[in-house]
Amino acid sequence: MKRVRTGLQLARQALAVAALMVGSCLAAYAQDPSRATRDTRFDQKLDSQVPVDAVFTDESGREVRLGEFLGRSERPIVLTMVYYECPMLCTQVLNGFVKTLRVLGMEVGKDFDIVTVSIDPTETSALASAKKERYIAGLPGSTVEQGWHWLVGSQASINALADSVGFRYWYDEGIDEYAHPGGIVVLTPQGRVSRYFFDVEFAMRDLRLALVEASDGKIGSLTDKVMLLCYHYDPKTGAYGFVVTNVVRGLGALTVAVLLGYMIFQLRRERRLARAGA
Repeated sequence: MKRVRTGLQLARQALAVAALMVGSCLAAYAQDPSRATRDTRFDQKLDSQVPVDAVFTDESGREVRLGEFLGRSERPIVLTMVYYECPMLCTQVLNGFVKTLRVLGMEVGKDFDIVTVSIDPTETSALASAKKERYIAGLPGSTVEQGWHWLVGSQASINALADSVGFRYWYDEGIDEYAHPGGIVVLTPQGRVSRYFFDVEFAMRDLRLALVEASDGKIGSLTDKVMLLCYHYDPKTGAYGFVVTNVVRGLGALTVAVLLGYMIFQLRRERRLARAGA
């Protein structure tokens, strides 16, 4: 009986939290429905350069320039823009991202780096450190702690970075929360925007291909490089789709190569037979 009551209490608490979250979203939409849809999105800026001189503070309290994380052994970077005390969407994005990292088959800090930036200028490096400790726990590899950077910064630095990647967000004073889109951005090792992934769940294949592509083939396996010939990134969906044309071209080239090989083999065989007959 006690277990049943405990289960009911937990269910009621979960429903209450969900109701609060939905209520917050509806409140923001009710206050300014046009802005909720107009100013909360990603404007895709492929090949845009992030501001290398933008100054932030990392989870240890050290002042850093964004450029310090670029050009490290040709490793691409995954950029996540969230805020650490977000009651809903940011947690879902980070949880979905970590879920993909566990099955990605690549190591943070070895194959690629991650830079997480708070969009709330009032948040502190101590809060960033606590978030980092929580999210790197259980991730594979020994370099994840050095490869995942959690930053806070001034409004000017945050805005400069957000503008460079097309991250449209705004602060709702009525509910004391930030309205922002959900997703991640893949950058080249030099800090140029390569790919976008939207939502709170990220397909392992798509993220892996994006990292291989952003690194210009310097990471990943031969299979990954071959798959890039068959799959093409669609900016509208933020995902990789199967490209029939490339496959047909590849099969056509393979067929021609086989035919040429067969013709060469036959010519050489006929010459050998002719010499033997003579």
